[in-house]
Amino acid sequence: MAKTASFTKRALISKANSTIVLSTAIAAFVVVFCAIASKTLISQASYQSRVISAKKKALSTLNSDLAARDSLVSSYKSFEGTTQNVLGGNPDGTGDKDGDNAKIVLDALPSKYDFPALTTSIAKLVNAEGLTIIGISGTDEELTQSANQTTADPTPITMPIQVQVAGSYDAIQALVGDLERSIRPFQINKIELTGSEGSMTAIIDAQTYYQPEKGLNIKTEVVK
Repeated sequence: MAKTASFTKRALISKANSTIVLSTAIAAFVVVFCAIASKTLISQASYQSRVISAKKKALSTLNSDLAARDSLVSSYKSFEGTTQNVLGGNPDGTGDKDGDNAKIVLDALPSKYDFPALTTSIAKLVNAEGLTIIGISGTDEELTQSANQTTADPTPITMPIQVQVAGSYDAIQALVGDLERSIRPFQINKIELTGSEGSMTAIIDAQTYYQPEKGLNIKTEVVK
């Protein structure tokens, strides 16, 4: 009888110990799981907060860009819709000073490198003053400049050119004045004159510019 009671007591103690070990294991698992879950939830909440902040910033930038676009469109329409262009000519005419303001501005600083078009423009000025063209020369860098047709931060690029003409001193002087007043900017670096006042040869070293188009740098940002 005493042995049965002792056996029963040990069994109860063993069962209690097993229950305690199991409860402890379950409690430890729950604590570890809660710790990991809490860390994951906190990390997700922090990430979502950064995503929301980035979206708000992008939305603010977009709204500013849309406002700037509307203002630019309004200014462009006002600039182009004048009854007289910036040169004092007729926006709908075909004369040397005619044409709408948008075209005049594009002619003033082209967005494409076009050396043949430049020589044609200079030849027109030379012929208008009654001068004889001996030569118009320069380095055609069309292949080199093809990589600069679009850029995120455009800056004017020089186009050196040399013009050699023959005629009277007054006509040469008038040509220099035409280059200085041209809607397209010309910088005259050097002029060499030979001959007499009525029959003179001039070599004009000058440079003009073109400015590549501005490209839109649209990118995708990954929030970490």
